[in-house]
Amino acid sequence: MNWVGALLGGLGLLIGVVLGLGIAALVRRGQHVDGLTVPQVQEIVVPAGIREVLKVIRSAGVVVGPHDEVLESTPHALKLGLTRGSRVVIPRVLELAREARRDERLLAEEVEVRRGSRDLRDADLLLDIRVAPMPEGLVLVLADDLTSARRVEATRRDFVANVSHELKTPIGAISLLAEAVEEAADEPEAVRRFAARMGIESARLADLVVQIIDLSRLQADDLMSQAESIEVDDVLIEAVDRCRVDADRHQVTITIAGESGLHVMGNHLQLSTAVGNLVENALVYSDPGARVVVAARRQVRTDDDYIDITVSDNGVGIPGDQLERIFERFYRVDYARSRANGGSGLGLSIVKHIAAAHNGDVLVWSQPGRGSTFTMRLPSHQPTQPDGADDVADDDDVVVPLTRTQSRS
Repeated sequence: MNWVGALLGGLGLLIGVVLGLGIAALVRRGQHVDGLTVPQVQEIVVPAGIREVLKVIRSAGVVVGPHDEVLESTPHALKLGLTRGSRVVIPRVLELAREARRDERLLAEEVEVRRGSRDLRDADLLLDIRVAPMPEGLVLVLADDLTSARRVEATRRDFVANVSHELKTPIGAISLLAEAVEEAADEPEAVRRFAARMGIESARLADLVVQIIDLSRLQADDLMSQAESIEVDDVLIEAVDRCRVDADRHQVTITIAGESGLHVMGNHLQLSTAVGNLVENALVYSDPGARVVVAARRQVRTDDDYIDITVSDNGVGIPGDQLERIFERFYRVDYARSRANGGSGLGLSIVKHIAAAHNGDVLVWSQPGRGSTFTMRLPSHQPTQPDGADDVADDDDVVVPLTRTQSRS
């Protein structure tokens, strides 16, 4: 009878399997099993139209589920730090999503993301958040980064305020000197003295206006839209010639050194202006008998070649805690010295803008009492050799350093 027991055992196993499959089917359908209701498990799906929209919009986008879980997000949302994994990590954004879901209405708000900073210009992020409820408890969150735009706006306000202050100084001085001349009409010596001072203030005012116009033009124009191959030698010579009178007045020697035959792509006038500003800055902060060296060298890198245009002096130097501020508009390390020499405080800011427009950068090394070296680093450009040009230069052309000196007469 062993076969009967085996048959009964097999039937029991088969019945158990069938019952198990039946219960599983009932669970999937949410039916009653022994008086218990098993809830239906339904996957939440983001509507296809929303996914397509998220692929083409520029805003950072996040779809938040009914339990505050992130169902869909764009790479830009991750970059801005809106989400991390399946969570919305900015508390205020999550609050807005919950409010929109609960009240079923659109919400919009600017959200500042800070890490201990109180100055809006130093805020890590300023986000324009728009939140819209969707069916099934979903919420769509869109975000745009307003940080850069707000910083530009704040910088523009500061610039206008600084310009107003800087213009008032020479204008006020000219007005007072005009009154002094009128009162000293019977004193020829006093009139000559006041008139000379008026000339200095007028020149300072004219220089300030020109530099403001130059800076505004730099910010508005694309200098590289009509770029051409520029010979660096010509740029250095023109910049030094422009400063020769000031060098004689300051009793400072200017020397041009470095490599010859280097080229960059860009705007000749703007590059000459930038190098000239660096030379003028070196003259202002050099004492009589000092030396300023202007040089150009090619730096060979693994990824690209650069031309370093350096302006070095052995003047008073710049304290380390002020190096980060020297390229700010109207900032002066030594206000009294700069004002005495007609400095506007815009020269280095213009240099920075010109270098950036040429896909370059400006570096500075300085120590108080030892002098400073400003380096304008620009991408190198080797012009195409004309047809028939010799592949190998003559021996006389191989090693010829550029060494010309502009000294006081």
